[in-house]
Amino acid sequence: MIEWVKQYFPMIILVLVLLAGAKSCVDNRKMDKILNETEGVKAEIKAIKDSTYTKSELDIRLRISGLESEKRMIQATDRKILDVQRQNAIEREIIYWEDELDKLENQP
Repeated sequence: MIEWVKQYFPMIILVLVLLAGAKSCVDNRKMDKILNETEGVKAEIKAIKDSTYTKSELDIRLRISGLESEKRMIQATDRKILDVQRQNAIEREIIYWEDELDKLENQP
């Protein structure tokens, strides 16, 4: 048995090296697959991050939405003079808060 090992030792080493090389190729494919998956996850996280609001942005958006609702309620009623003045005030407030929101969104 020992003579057989001595006789075929270079061949055994060669086979082991080839098997190790083949395994490393499979590992590289797995790593490439994992890297591709992580890139996909990073893209999803970025999309989620871009579609969410900060607290201050959300506060301003809620304030604008509330003012727009108040304006619609005033328009739904039949009162005239005082309501027109309030509608104008609401319009000015909405414009102000939209400008503030634009400033927040354009900050780096």
